Amino acid sequence: MKPLFVISSPFDTYSGYGARARDLIKAIIETDKYEVKLMSQRWGNTPFGFCKDNPEWNYLLEKTLPGNQLQKQPDIWAQITVPNEFQKVGKYNIGFTAGIETTSCVGDWIEGCNRMDLNIVSSEHSKKVFLNSKFEKRNKQTNALEGNIELNKPMEVLFEGANLDIYKHLSYGTYEDNLTELKNVKEKFAYLFVGHWIQGDLGEDRKNVGLLIKAFFEVFKNKVNRPALILKTSQVGSSYLDREEVIKKIKKIAKTVNSKNLPNVYLLNGELSDSEINELYNHPKVKAMVSLTKGEGFGRPLLEFTTSKKPLITTNFSGHLDFLDSNFTTLLNGELKNVHPSAANNFLLQESKWFSPDHNEVGFYLKDVFENYKKYTSGAKKQYDKTINEFSWDKMKEKIDNILDNYIPEFPKEIKLELPKLNKIQLPKLEKTDG
Repeated sequence: MKPLFVISSPFDTYSGYGARARDLIKAIIETDKYEVKLMSQRWGNTPFGFCKDNPEWNYLLEKTLPGNQLQKQPDIWAQITVPNEFQKVGKYNIGFTAGIETTSCVGDWIEGCNRMDLNIVSSEHSKKVFLNSKFEKRNKQTNALEGNIELNKPMEVLFEGANLDIYKHLSYGTYEDNLTELKNVKEKFAYLFVGHWIQGDLGEDRKNVGLLIKAFFEVFKNKVNRPALILKTSQVGSSYLDREEVIKKIKKIAKTVNSKNLPNVYLLNGELSDSEINELYNHPKVKAMVSLTKGEGFGRPLLEFTTSKKPLITTNFSGHLDFLDSNFTTLLNGELKNVHPSAANNFLLQESKWFSPDHNEVGFYLKDVFENYKKYTSGAKKQYDKTINEFSWDKMKEKIDNILDNYIPEFPKEIKLELPKLNKIQLPKLEKTDG
C-alpha cells in the first residue's frame, strides 16, 4: 500500500505559484510511489479555474479531497506556499516555497520552516538567505530575550524546470503567427518584458518595470532607427481597469522624458496559454528579453525564454543566477540597496536589500544589443543548450524523486491479520444413561 501524500497548494489558480505547484504535483504523481491527494488553496487575488480551462490538467481536480477536507492524518503532508503558512499536519511534513527576493526574510518565515521536517526552495539564493537570516525572539509583554530564531530544519534546492514539450525553439520557417496582437507592432526589432508591475515608486518596484520604460525612452528618444518595447504585464489581473491603470503609468513616465519623439511601447494585457507565451518568445519581431528585476526567488520566465535561442539582458543577482551563465547571457552589474518604503510590505523588509542595476550599463546594453545583435546570438544558443540539458522539467522530476527518497522515512505498513485455519473439533457424544 502506497503512503498517503496530501499536497495543499494553489494548483488551480492563474499564478506563478500555481504553475510551480502543478509541475511539482505532476512530478510526484509520476514517481508512482505515493497515493497523492490534493487540497486546493487560494493565491492572493488570482482567479481559480486553471485546471478546468486547460483540459490536460483536469486530472488534478479528480485528486482533490472531497470538500477540501482531510479524512485522516496523511503519511506525508506538503504545502506549496509562503513559509509563514506552513503547518505540521502529517506524520512527515514538507514545505515548498520559492523563497525570497531580497537578502533577508522575516522571522515568521524561519519559524514556519522550523515547523516542517524538510523544506525545499527554488534557488541557491533563497537557501542562502534562509540560512543567514537570524533574529532575536523577545517576549511581547516584557521584551525579555527568549532565544534566537534561525533555521534548524533541513533545506534542499529544487529548480523550476522548463517543460520542453511547450517551451521550445520555433524556427522562422515553421513559425505560425497566431498572435494577432503583434500585427500592430510596426517595428521589426522589439525587446520583450514579462512580469507583474507591482507596488513601488519609479525604479523601486520589484520587477523594475518603471525604470525599464524610463531607460528605454531615454536611450532611443529622437532616434530614426529604433526598436520597440513589448510589455506583457499587469498589476493584479487582466481586467480592462487594470489595463487602463498600466497605460496611465506608462504615460506618466513618458512625461518625465525631455522629448516629444519617443520610441513605441506596446502593452499585452490578458491571459495567454503556455503555448501562446512560447509563440510570443519565438515571434520574429521579438529579438530579445530584458528584465531589470531587483530580485527573484527563481525567475521562471527568464528560464523559459532561453529556449527561444534569443539574447537575454537581466540583473546579476538572485535566483536566476542558478541557470543563467554569465558567459552566455548579459548580466548587468549594480549594487545592493535597501528595499524602498514604497515597495516594502510584511515580507519585503525595508532593512533588507535587493539589486539596483547600474544605469549606464542598462543604457549601453539596450543600445548595443539592438545595434550589434549578432554579437549576442551565439551566447544565446549556448544558454539554450544549458537550459535543455540541465534545467528541464524531466531533470527536475529526477531531482525531486531523489530528494524524497533520501528524506521520507519508511512508514509502518498495514498488514492484514491472517489467522490460522483450525480443524473442526469433534466432541465425543454423551451417552444417555438411565437413572
